[in-house]
Amino acid sequence: MIRKILLGLAVVAVAGASVAIAQQSGIKRTPLQKLDFPAGYNTVTAIAEVPAGGAAGRHTHPGAETGYVLEGELELLIDGKPPMKIKAGESYQIPEGAVHDAKAGDKPFKVLGVYVVKAGEPLAKPAP
Repeated sequence: MIRKILLGLAVVAVAGASVAIAQQSGIKRTPLQKLDFPAGYNTVTAIAEVPAGGAAGRHTHPGAETGYVLEGELELLIDGKPPMKIKAGESYQIPEGAVHDAKAGDKPFKVLGVYVVKAGEPLAKPAP
């Protein structure tokens, strides 16, 4: 019972961190699960939906992100790298601490993201 309560609180915390970044952009983030694994890290799985013309906003994570595009197409912008177009059925990886953004074109996109982040830190932090 206590594990379920703690998991529920963790999911709410992840959702809260995501809301801070997405608040003005109309992005919908759905936390799916959080595991305290590997040692010292949390593995978080979530779905993000970005409307046509929207963007995630420049941000970083205290760990690695990998994702799979479920629907649509996005432009992934990682500082220091050329922009990448990623379509439904394709995946991507973002290194720990990399400043990045994901932008939708004239259609929305939906991704399944997996984050392996340092325990005790927010899932994401806005970047200038």
